[in-house]
Amino acid sequence: MTVTARQAGLVACTRCGRVWPADVHTCARCGAPLSSRDPGALQRVWAWWIAGLVVYIPANVYPMLITRTLNYSSEATILGGVIELLSHGDVLVALVVFVASILIPVGKFIAIGFLALSVEKRRWMSEHGQHRLHAVVEFIGRWSMIDVFVVAILASLVRFDAVATINPGIAAVSFALSVAFTMLAAQSFDPRTIWDD
Repeated sequence: MTVTARQAGLVACTRCGRVWPADVHTCARCGAPLSSRDPGALQRVWAWWIAGLVVYIPANVYPMLITRTLNYSSEATILGGVIELLSHGDVLVALVVFVASILIPVGKFIAIGFLALSVEKRRWMSEHGQHRLHAVVEFIGRWSMIDVFVVAILASLVRFDAVATINPGIAAVSFALSVAFTMLAAQSFDPRTIWDD
């Protein structure tokens, strides 16, 4: 049977990594407070998760791109952009936008919520499965801003004021905030709690 550090009465400093007995409350090496588990971590996960969900709604309702030409003006939401790409026959691009803008963010919300609930309610999935799920959410987090980068590049490249302009809509800001908040929720989650009894 594997003995964890907590079971052995040890606690590691989260700042410098030095291991101390559990009854020590301050790291003598760097002065950081010592705690086996962060008591407020789960509350921070839920707070960031809810904040991300709140700003994800306007990210899908309001326009992501506002395009203006000499005789034409259009506002495209994320899903509207996917439908427009499909109508032009750009199936691969539409699929990439749909996966990056809708499937991955919704999947992240479900995964983070599931991890937080599984710590509270216990064992809907094995500990190894939960740990892998957390690693996947952390990995995907760094690629979630691809939509915001595309909008920023388009807005900076298409600047023919007399002929055509592309501007980011309010949804671009909301989507960026949603991504940032879900990344903070995933980082606030303490994966060590997965292994607690």
